[in-house]
Order: sequence, then C-alpha cells, then structure tokens
Amino acid sequence: MVTFLPSRPGRLADVPSFDRGIGGAESNVACVLAAAGHRVKWIGRVGDDGFGDHLVEAITAYGVDTSAVRRDPHRPTGIYFRTAGDRATDAHEVLYYRAGSAASAMSPDNTPRAELDSGRVLHLSGITAALSADCLALLRELTAARPGRPLVSFDVNHRAHLWRHPETGRTVLLELARRSDLVFVGEDEAEEAWGVTGGPDAIRAALPEPRALVVKQGAGGATLFERGTDDESGGARDDGHAGPRVDTVTRAPALRVDVVAPVGAGDAFAAGFLSATLRALPARDRLRHGHLTAAAALTVPGDLAAPPSRDHADRLAALDDEAWGTLRLGPGWTEAVTRADEEVRTP
Repeated sequence: MVTFLPSRPGRLADVPSFDRGIGGAESNVACVLAAAGHRVKWIGRVGDDGFGDHLVEAITAYGVDTSAVRRDPHRPTGIYFRTAGDRATDAHEVLYYRAGSAASAMSPDNTPRAELDSGRVLHLSGITAALSADCLALLRELTAARPGRPLVSFDVNHRAHLWRHPETGRTVLLELARRSDLVFVGEDEAEEAWGVTGGPDAIRAALPEPRALVVKQGAGGATLFERGTDDESGGARDDGHAGPRVDTVTRAPALRVDVVAPVGAGDAFAAGFLSATLRALPARDRLRHGHLTAAAALTVPGDLAAPPSRDHADRLAALDDEAWGTLRLGPGWTEAVTRADEEVRTP
C-alpha cells in the first residue's frame, strides 16, 4: 500500500497534510532484507495507476527484484492513512482503503508459483490472509506441505479489525502458523488472538508444530524455541529414543531505544532475524539482529528505516551481556555509527 504519514501529531480530521511513503508487511521485510545485502524478490499486485508506479519504483530502489509484480488494470492500489501517535493508545487512528484493491485480488490462479518457490525463504503475513477469500486460498496453498517447498516464514500479524468475523481470523491464523516452518508472534497478540496467557512457554505449548517459534515480548525481549530432529542432527536424542528432540530455548533482552514511532518495528525485527538466519548465525545473534533492525525502525517516523550495516550489527550483536544491557540507541544511531567508522578508516 501507499502510506500517508501525518505532517504533525493530532486527529486525522485536524492534520492538514501528509507525506507519502510505502507500507505493507511483506514489502517492508523485503526492503530491509535487500538493504542488508540479500537477494530479495517481492511478489504482489498493484493497480495500473500512479500509486502503483510509486510503489514499484520505491521498492525497486531498495534493491528488491520487482519483476514478478503484476499490474491490475481493473483495481486500484491500496492506500492508508495513520496518525503520528503510538498504535497502542486510544488516540491512534488508522484508515485503510484497500477493499477491492489489486492486492486483495491475489489468488492461486494469478500468482506465479515458480517465482514463489524460487528462494530459500518464503515470507508471508497474516494480514494478507485477511484481505479476501482468494488471498486466504493462496496462503493455504503456499503453507501446504509439498516437495521442494522453501522454508516458510510466517508473521502472525493479528489485526482484528481486518477480519469481518474475528473468530474466523483467530482460527485461520492458528492454522497457517501451524503449517509454517518459522513463526513470529507477539506475546500480546497471542493472548488477543488465541487467549494464550502465561508467557512464551505457554505460547509454544499452544503452537508446537513450527520448527522455530519466535515470541516477541516488547520491552521484555524475545524468545526463540527451536526444534531439531534426528535427521537434521545426525544422531539420537540425549535420552536414547528416536523422534523429535526437545526445544532449544534462547532468550535475548530487548535494547533500550528512544522511540520515535513504533510502526514497522515488527517487520524490521523479522527482517533482521531472517537476515541472520540466512547467514546461519547462532540463535542468540539471530534474536539480537532482530532487535537491532527493529531499533532502526523505532527511531524513524516512517514504516521503513535503513538497517545498520552488517559489520556494525555483527559487532553490536557480539557484545557481552553486560554491554548489551547498557546499550541505548536513539534517532540517527545507524548513521552516526557509519560516520564514526568512516572517520576511523580515513588516513
């Protein structure tokens, strides 16, 4: 979607002007991954209109391959407006105009399957499932077990207001999560969507199927549950029995961040974690890269922010626990680190 960001705080009725940007969970992840140096393809549908032109051009500018994007001559590009305030407060407003949009018309019949299966990771979002029956059919097909399926990454992204029947949404999101390999879910949204309380361990008990589960806990950090099997590990379980191993559980505290706007942080976390996963980094570092990339998004007003460079992120992720716990990041921190590095390298 095209995003319209307010020029100042206040009610939408009072904001006189907006700045145009781009938005959408999957495209946000794609842009951040491409900015982090990965080969990324975004597959979607936009209208054959000026906003569609803007989206494709802007996403391409991040280094994302948009050759598989389809233009719909009969449906418009979706747009949305939001206030500048925190999404968690009652003052926050967001207006979506995407009913009947080009994206809502995605289906198994008009989406290129070969393109979808061409990468190492296929990243999906629960928001797409809420857009239409055809979109849901597509996600069900993509999460179905099949030969040659890439690793399916699924961000639950529960948005109750997007579902005409909220109970259906809760059931569908649980179904799609159970069919995926890697799942991202917030502790708060697990409670809201599925009534699961008791923290990350309770969420894992309710969602045991995915090979890896990342539970985001806001300021409390994040927890990764990761399960190996005999085939993957090349040996028997520690107790001598065959079958799935127990989870390896890794927890990583969140960073202290001077927040400008919280929108886009979840997508950025997923991108940072996926980037580290593609690089086969250890579990703690994968979580820390998620936190660092989320911190880049939290310290800018829009949905997207340039991630820290790979070298800088690696150095910060390698800090000992005490140093990580004292780290505090504010607006401009990624640029400031880059400038400092350039000064060190200057003869």
